[in-house]
Amino acid sequence: MKLTRTAIQSSIPSLTLQSSGLVILFAFVHTISDAITNMLSALLPTLQSQFNLSETILALLVASLSLSALVTQPLFGALADRVGYRRIAALGVIFNAVLFSLIGIVPNIYILFGLILIGGLGSSALHPAMASMARLAGRNKPDLAVGLFSAGGTLGIAIGPIIIIILLSNLGLSFTPWLMIPGIVLGILMYILSPADTQPASNVSEKIFDLRLLTGPVGLLSLTGILSGVAFVTFTSAMPLWLVRVHSLPNDSTLIGWTLSTFSLAAAAGGIAGGMISNRVGVKRVIVASTLLALLPLYAIFSLTPGSLFYFVAVALAGVLINAGMPLLIVIAQDLSPKNAAAASGMLMGFSAGAAGLVYVGIGRLQEVIGLAPAMSIGYLALIAAAVLASIAINSQGPSARQQPAPIEGWSCLCSPCMDQNIAALPQRTRTS
Repeated sequence: MKLTRTAIQSSIPSLTLQSSGLVILFAFVHTISDAITNMLSALLPTLQSQFNLSETILALLVASLSLSALVTQPLFGALADRVGYRRIAALGVIFNAVLFSLIGIVPNIYILFGLILIGGLGSSALHPAMASMARLAGRNKPDLAVGLFSAGGTLGIAIGPIIIIILLSNLGLSFTPWLMIPGIVLGILMYILSPADTQPASNVSEKIFDLRLLTGPVGLLSLTGILSGVAFVTFTSAMPLWLVRVHSLPNDSTLIGWTLSTFSLAAAAGGIAGGMISNRVGVKRVIVASTLLALLPLYAIFSLTPGSLFYFVAVALAGVLINAGMPLLIVIAQDLSPKNAAAASGMLMGFSAGAAGLVYVGIGRLQEVIGLAPAMSIGYLALIAAAVLASIAINSQGPSARQQPAPIEGWSCLCSPCMDQNIAALPQRTRTS
């Protein structure tokens, strides 16, 4: 049967945004969700004073967040591949915002652990589903679309500490329940404005979770992400403690927020830049070179005066370089597992970052034994192994690792000329039957 423009248009909800608008919407929702989820990093010194916690317990808090919000992402991705991206993403955004907004009013450390473990599941659900939605919306520019989506999350991590520290200084911890409002509103808005899921059942793996994601090339890419994530989480979790302990900053110093925000904002820019230049420079060169070069500013920070111009330049360079290759790794994983796109996204976005958070427990222990700076230096060395594994993984896949996705109905521009182009670009087996 001939697939006509009318047939495609009739399947698209009337409120559906154009592809560029969808990518921007997903990136913005990602920004707000990650800002709420990652306020924990900025609150670590305050929580340490409030509950009299050791560095090991603080590291366990970070690990708990990693376990619930990150490690479980492949499972939620597999669920989204079957239930539908839009539904899982919207519920995850709302659930995450409601529970994490209660962190500031918990009476004891046990409830705090419970909120982090349970509330993190919402974050785990939204990430792989929205990453797949962003890729579909990006059409023939998946690197840039996923880069923008990823940048939205790192932007949230960037602005989150600033907002949290400012509100903490002026209002105290009791303000956090108000943070659930934007999450609820955006979750509902995203569900209304996003197109209905159009992936046919034949394009979904019959297995609930394909273990080849762990043992195959996606698993190797995930190991690369883990090693890179160890350096990332070492900076974001240990840097506030280093500033307070080594440089005697107060727990609510705005410099802590500005440091974390500069790093994360630069990481967001790095993800976009990596997606933009990969077609010219090459995926392998971007990933390997940026990973290795990140070591230079990370180590330089130890010898610079906090708050100085060169200090912030080094922090920004570290953020740009350490994250430039991550969106590229995500798209490669999606290309390698088209029937498990959301699950593969979860492997790179969640599982790798979550496992890195678990590894950070060991870094936290080293902080107590050998000191903050030496332990952080060891965490940063994981970037060398990450660069080596990335090179091996990309070389083993060859050109097939980067195939452009076919346009998907309901995720493209809705104007008449573009619809004609979309129909013409569909594979023959889809246009006719």
